[in-house]
Amino acid sequence: MYPGGDPVSGIGACILDAEGLRLTAEEKRFFAEANPFGFILFARNIDTPDQVRALCDEMREAVGREAPITIDQEGGRVQRLRAPQWRDWLPPLEHVAAAGDRAEEAMYLRYRIIADELRDLGIDSNCAPLVDVASEATHPFLKNRCYGSDPAQVARIGRAVADAMLEGGVLPVLKHIPGHGRAQADSHLELPMVSVPRDELAAVDFLPFRALNGLPMGMTAHLVYSDVDGRPATLSPVMMQMIRDEIGFDGLIMTDDISMKALSGSLEEIAAGSIAAGCDVVLLCNASLDERRAVAAASGRLQGAAEARAARAIAARQTPTEVDIPALEAKLDALISGRGDG
Repeated sequence: MYPGGDPVSGIGACILDAEGLRLTAEEKRFFAEANPFGFILFARNIDTPDQVRALCDEMREAVGREAPITIDQEGGRVQRLRAPQWRDWLPPLEHVAAAGDRAEEAMYLRYRIIADELRDLGIDSNCAPLVDVASEATHPFLKNRCYGSDPAQVARIGRAVADAMLEGGVLPVLKHIPGHGRAQADSHLELPMVSVPRDELAAVDFLPFRALNGLPMGMTAHLVYSDVDGRPATLSPVMMQMIRDEIGFDGLIMTDDISMKALSGSLEEIAAGSIAAGCDVVLLCNASLDERRAVAAASGRLQGAAEARAARAIAARQTPTEVDIPALEAKLDALISGRGDG
């Protein structure tokens, strides 16, 4: 699968996107030089199944290996693949509510079907499960993307989501470490500030992340937990060390998109600061080619512990188990409508 020996040697510590439906000649040259760890797709990169497959092939050809390609396919507001080519889904919180006491089973089925759609296109990672714990104060940009307000239940559903995708050959990305549910601001637009005591954060917000700390990849939260550190988590060595030691997450940690307005400074400064804080890989989205070049240079190459985590993440990719997708769809429909067994 990885010609040339070590699957992560000399690979850039970044995940990048493309401008359109196919790579330009300039993008191909840039990706060959920068050799990013992986790629991410957005709606502007999606047209038809054959087109997405061709784009994924071009991305991997540019770097000469089976680089992971991820996407945000949560369902609800945050899904890049949409009808009529692909399935539309309820927001996760609504789906959980509709399933009642069978929410774990329903979400397993949902994401096993999603995994099948992704793998069919050449996409082998998904930015889910989202195990941020919802509350009355959770900002609307996040609220209906959550799985609930009980941290233990959120952890169980998150496990079902992760297992479904792994069995479907898709690497899950656990987000947003160490918990975004307290945020009362949209981190796409501003920096959320959370002043809840650390003990309460540990008992509620951090709990699902501890329960899922063995997953291969995770994504940071761009917000400040003032009782832990005054810097945004993505740029905080204190917070990153807490994620490793207290939460116990030793998978590959990517930043959330560093172009979000929660973070201040130049993209190069943010990229270098994220790596210095302890993030393994920098995620940059919706940027110009020159900005992607600058961030790739500032992020550097995977090395040391980050290189080892990247290798473990790649090794976690599985050959999908064979399933009868129409049967899973029928089971999920029956479960949600109250016609399921039990």
